[in-house]
Amino acid sequence: MLIKWEILVIIALSSLSDRSDYKRLHIYLYFPTATTEIVLISVNVGCLNNETVYYELKEKTGYLRYSTRGWWDTPEALTDPSYRCQLLTLTYPLVGNYGVPKDEKGEFGLSKWFESYKIHAAALIIGELSESPSHWSSAKSLDQWLKEQGIPGLQGVDTRCLTKKIREKGTMLGKLIVDGTPEESIPFDNPDKRNLVQEVSMKEPNVFNPSGSFRITVVDCGIKYNQIRCLAQRGARVTVVPWNHPLDTAVELIPLLSVATINNVRKVVSVDQPKPVFGICLGHQLLSLVIGAKTYKMKYGNRGHNQPCIHNGTERCFITSQNHGFAVDPDTLPKDWDVLFTNANDHTNEGIVHNTKPLVQFHPEHMAGPTDLVSLFDQRLMDHLTFTGSPKAEGHVRPKKVLILGSGGLSIGQAGEFDYSGSQAIKALKEENIQTVLINPNIATVQTSKDLADKVYFLPITAEYVTQVIKNERPDGVLLTFGGQTALNCGVELTKLGILEKYKVQVLGTPVSSIEMTEDRKIFVEKMEEINEHVAPSEAALSVEQAVAAAERLGYPVLVRSAFALGGLGSGFANNREELTSLVTAAFAHTSQVLVDKSLKGWKEIEYEVVRDAYDNCVTVCNMENIDPLGIHTGESIVVAPSQTLNDREYNMLRNTAIKVIRHLGIVGECNIQYALNPESEQYYIIEVNARLSRSSALASKATGYPLAYVAAKLGLGIPLPLLKNSVTNSTTANFEPSLDYCVVKVPRWDLSKFLRVSTKIGSSMKSVGEVMAIGRSFEEAFQKALRMVDENCVGFDHTIKPVSEKELQTPTDKRIFVLAAAFKAGYTVEKLYELTKIDRWFLHKMKNIADHELLLETYNQSTMPPEVMLKAKQLGFSDKQILAVRKLRHDWSILPVVKQIDTVAAEWPAYTNYLYLTYHGTEDDLSFNDQHVMVIGSGVYRIGSSVEFDWCAVGSSNHLQMGYKTIMVNYNPETVSTDYDMCDRLYFDEISFEVVMDIYERENPEGVILSMGGQLPNNIAMSLHRQQCHILGTSPEFIDSAENRFKFSRMLDTIGISQPQWKELSDTESAVKFCETVGYPCLVRPSYVLSGAAMNVAYSDSDLEKYLSNAVAVSKEHPVVISKFIQEAKEIDVDAVACDGVVMGIAISEHVENAGVHSGDATLVTPPQDLNQKTIERIMQIVHAIGQELQVTGPFNLQLIAKDDQLKVIECNVRVSRSFPFVSKTLGVDLVALATQYIMGEDVEPVGLMKGKGIVGVKVPQFSFSRLAGADVVLGVEMTSTGEVACFGENRYEAYLKAMLSTGFKIPKKNILLSIGSYKSELLLFKILSLSFFCLLVQVTAIDWPFEEYDSDECATKEKQRSIMNYLEENHFDLVINLSMRNSGGRRLSSFVTKGYRTRRMAIDYSVPLIIDIKCTKLFVQVRDLTNFHFKLKKINSDGTVFVYIFELELCRQTSTKILGEVFWFLIESQV
Repeated sequence: MLIKWEILVIIALSSLSDRSDYKRLHIYLYFPTATTEIVLISVNVGCLNNETVYYELKEKTGYLRYSTRGWWDTPEALTDPSYRCQLLTLTYPLVGNYGVPKDEKGEFGLSKWFESYKIHAAALIIGELSESPSHWSSAKSLDQWLKEQGIPGLQGVDTRCLTKKIREKGTMLGKLIVDGTPEESIPFDNPDKRNLVQEVSMKEPNVFNPSGSFRITVVDCGIKYNQIRCLAQRGARVTVVPWNHPLDTAVELIPLLSVATINNVRKVVSVDQPKPVFGICLGHQLLSLVIGAKTYKMKYGNRGHNQPCIHNGTERCFITSQNHGFAVDPDTLPKDWDVLFTNANDHTNEGIVHNTKPLVQFHPEHMAGPTDLVSLFDQRLMDHLTFTGSPKAEGHVRPKKVLILGSGGLSIGQAGEFDYSGSQAIKALKEENIQTVLINPNIATVQTSKDLADKVYFLPITAEYVTQVIKNERPDGVLLTFGGQTALNCGVELTKLGILEKYKVQVLGTPVSSIEMTEDRKIFVEKMEEINEHVAPSEAALSVEQAVAAAERLGYPVLVRSAFALGGLGSGFANNREELTSLVTAAFAHTSQVLVDKSLKGWKEIEYEVVRDAYDNCVTVCNMENIDPLGIHTGESIVVAPSQTLNDREYNMLRNTAIKVIRHLGIVGECNIQYALNPESEQYYIIEVNARLSRSSALASKATGYPLAYVAAKLGLGIPLPLLKNSVTNSTTANFEPSLDYCVVKVPRWDLSKFLRVSTKIGSSMKSVGEVMAIGRSFEEAFQKALRMVDENCVGFDHTIKPVSEKELQTPTDKRIFVLAAAFKAGYTVEKLYELTKIDRWFLHKMKNIADHELLLETYNQSTMPPEVMLKAKQLGFSDKQILAVRKLRHDWSILPVVKQIDTVAAEWPAYTNYLYLTYHGTEDDLSFNDQHVMVIGSGVYRIGSSVEFDWCAVGSSNHLQMGYKTIMVNYNPETVSTDYDMCDRLYFDEISFEVVMDIYERENPEGVILSMGGQLPNNIAMSLHRQQCHILGTSPEFIDSAENRFKFSRMLDTIGISQPQWKELSDTESAVKFCETVGYPCLVRPSYVLSGAAMNVAYSDSDLEKYLSNAVAVSKEHPVVISKFIQEAKEIDVDAVACDGVVMGIAISEHVENAGVHSGDATLVTPPQDLNQKTIERIMQIVHAIGQELQVTGPFNLQLIAKDDQLKVIECNVRVSRSFPFVSKTLGVDLVALATQYIMGEDVEPVGLMKGKGIVGVKVPQFSFSRLAGADVVLGVEMTSTGEVACFGENRYEAYLKAMLSTGFKIPKKNILLSIGSYKSELLLFKILSLSFFCLLVQVTAIDWPFEEYDSDECATKEKQRSIMNYLEENHFDLVINLSMRNSGGRRLSSFVTKGYRTRRMAIDYSVPLIIDIKCTKLFVQVRDLTNFHFKLKKINSDGTVFVYIFELELCRQTSTKILGEVFWFLIESQV
């Protein structure tokens, strides 16, 4: 029974005497009996600073100890006899999630779930109790079980704070005092002075497995049932005798000694040929004392499930479960005795062994694990401890130069996480004095910065280009697993071509053979069968026919997946043959093999990140659980770490399997393994293993603080894992499994609203463009944080975003989580929602907690809300906006967040980590705030329009600041380099909102805040921070507002006489329509304070205008919407600049290849500009100087202009960095971010003026992800749709453009090209382009009908049936499609009519055919083709059809009229070269 009381409580600690900081608390008290009278009398709280603690209504004393055990082993820990008389504190804050199982008998008559017959701990102290446990094995809740056994439990405690107190002071005597009882009247009861062994020992001998083939006698001094089970499973007849039972030297084995008399033990050990003796746990001290060694009391002992122990001799490290407070002094061991195991963290002794006699000692294996050293129960011990495959020292040569393959442009499924992993790898190699060579065309990444790798090649990651780099650089090592699937596939191809062998390049880390085992489904299944592990029923298919046959055998529904693909590309569920055929046909466009899996929809999806070195040391670093059930790609799912609904057996079962699988596959470095787990049993299947760094690896690294990529790179060099230090503690080993005392929630970010005709349903193929990670000490806190991080306009678990829809609950969409919120609001029960969603009930109960508290909040207003209701709301993750809280009121009530550290060890070891987060579940900060810092605000979630380029800017600014200042970074994106804790002095992994940034600002009191390096998100909170007197460094927020506010900016341009398109602020729809009629359509609708052109559209009619205006007002509610004349066929120019106090100090100019109307993020950029004359450049500079002066810019800004008819007009200004800053900085050789930071900080730096570069030309090309977005029309407009970018260099724009295009996956056509032209103007322009090139037009072109698809209408009844364009596209007959639509000037088509042009573009994407859709890009491509000496030859088709080279026209017979109404399709075939 848990009751909340406002009361003062004591936890008296014997080592503490200060009583000056007693506080009134809100706590939860556990009462063992319902009849106990409640007496509210003040008692004391000793030195825990607002610490809430547990107590029982009778005096309770004992040792106050903590355990870094996970939440999953609470029943096992509580029934562990070694916790007798301990006030047990669990460091993980969420406890009781899976409840308590029924105490049923299992193997050998032992309890299936528990370690003894009762709870031995004196009390349980936790952060939060799960009141609604969820698990198939659960029979009762944790508090019910404690109540039955009369054990007090307290929740609401800052267990991290308490753990630190114990860590600092050592294990302490404590007592829990009933109200009104004088503290002095209850003396401390020292358990060390009691015979605890007698208390826990069996009273009579007991035999287990009586039919066993050999005898073992166990002296019970607190034995765990699992130790008996381990012995019996090995065929032993186990006789367990009481602690004081006489010992018979004739017994075959005495494996477990405890507090029997020393003399009895000595009789057994001192004979000439003793029987084998195995001392476990307390036998550790006893056996040592018997032989004359000394023991000593440790400060606080080793307690937890993740203690790393190194075996003396093999130097291998094993993860063990420990709970002991005494250790043996190894220096006192007599002759013939040696150390067996040493704790890798504190270097204390964990085991001893006799050199010749069968006498050994170690600590226990408890149920369910870890079981890494269960082999100690076996006879052939060294066989298990020795790894014969370890590299030989004499044969191992460390490489001197290593080639690293990057991942290329960011796309859906392969995003910024590989910038993080690659950067970590480079750092790791540089620490070992190894020269690094990087190939990566993604110019926006941190890893391609000049100060990281020794050399960077901005080239396509293809076998051809990488081979050339290998020839040139002659590396002796290569890393393939740090660049996603792109690098992996390239590495496999290089291996098959024999390139790596030819040039003696060693693959570091996981060998290619192991990679191929994981990538080829058939081989993978065979490898798993070798170790008796089961993969989800699946078959590989090489054709559509094979796939259909496989599905028939497996039974529908089935899941189709592409082999050698990333992010579930080409995957989906098929319920019948038709759906399967469609899916498989599309999948074969991306791969040569598809996998047909039996559907396990509704099962749990669990993931483990695993690290293994070349010496077979292996650890699982993080396990994660998808909130969404199986069937939704893990990149599309909300994910929580650590997993919340697995019990002890399941967690360790999957952990053991992960280690077994990774060892069998021979992976060296890091990988992840994914499981499907039956929610109603322990049945599981392995889904897949990724033998490389992945998106989950980045998430796991940030979730735990364990730098997976850094460690993997070191392991690739052959460094043993135990020799690497934990970079957070700087004292413990990296060969450990992190302990978490917080909860992490990851939520994906989708931008599906940017695309017409794209389904919002989510499934097995990724559509998300980014993700966020939130940290809290309760699930609700982290969950609501994460929802706000994904979208700054979302307040949390909001029921107003989407209405209730059972269809949407059953069939997930990107907004399903908000449908759940609406369902709770509508009164749906947890059970009903579980049936609809199959989301585990535990998560649904947690979401219901939020919904219920929101209902409570609605009953109060600001003046009537009690402080405890507000505090509870903050602990449940509610923002100030949600609870209508005035910031001042919250401060007046001292409801403030505390700052906690992520230290990988749950406060068990001192850590000087700077990795921080805010929480309302705490009573004290983990660190002090004495030093002055400069705050840099990061870019937040990756989305279309804000991606890795802004992370480059934030990291660059922080790096420069660190030359003279201490820095604070605020960001929450797990994919970024900026959220790597060694990139700044303090990292706050938290929200970028006014509320949170202000909370950090008030706590840290920094010198100032830099907003201009993180893109649009920091700019959006500039004015709010400014109003609270926050010191913003750089341009004043008032001037930022003058640029962001469309109305103010347009008015400013008019005032200073700078030309712009005609414009008007929206006041009402009628006046807007009138304005458009006056200036003439098309017109551009432009909301304020938006990124990537969100809700920006070109209107061609009144109906367009009305629709677009409503969209714009929706995204720009608090700021004006402006309408301006849209100027067609103009050239667009981008200017990136840096200024100081309004004086422009540096300017970089880039020109767009496409005409104005294509968003700059989707445009092809060239710098230095190639087509601008000197007069135009001078005029541009005048405009830039005038605007910089008017806005008094200090720092970076970006300007966009259009040029037409010798006139320049300004269309936009952003007073911040832009996405082209890394491009111009790296191409032109001046780091604009460093320059801007210097001016922001008031440094005196010489101006650089117009940046002209160093003789090379850079071309930046967008990276699209249309292949992931089924149905999306491939059109370019004023709203951005690309997910990434690449850039390459050349002596001219043509060379650079070709390399950049190849870097996006474009392939040079070798035979057939399809041209589709929608306007006569484009047709004439194209012929002009072709005639100016080296194209050879041999024969006059004649157009004839070519249907898009086969049809038998009357119109064509007399015509011979022809093959359609669709047929040719399906058969991959084309190497390139050039589609120039009728309207390609900024607008998105509103019509639901599916044109043939749309279908052509869509099919090109679906069948992986390169596509060009812009006339200017077509021109540039043709000019590139001239350079490559390829020439097109066009031939006329003969009437008999014998010549296969021909040209067709669709739905059109050529007329003398110049007006073309339909879309014309030309089929061009290139001759052999």
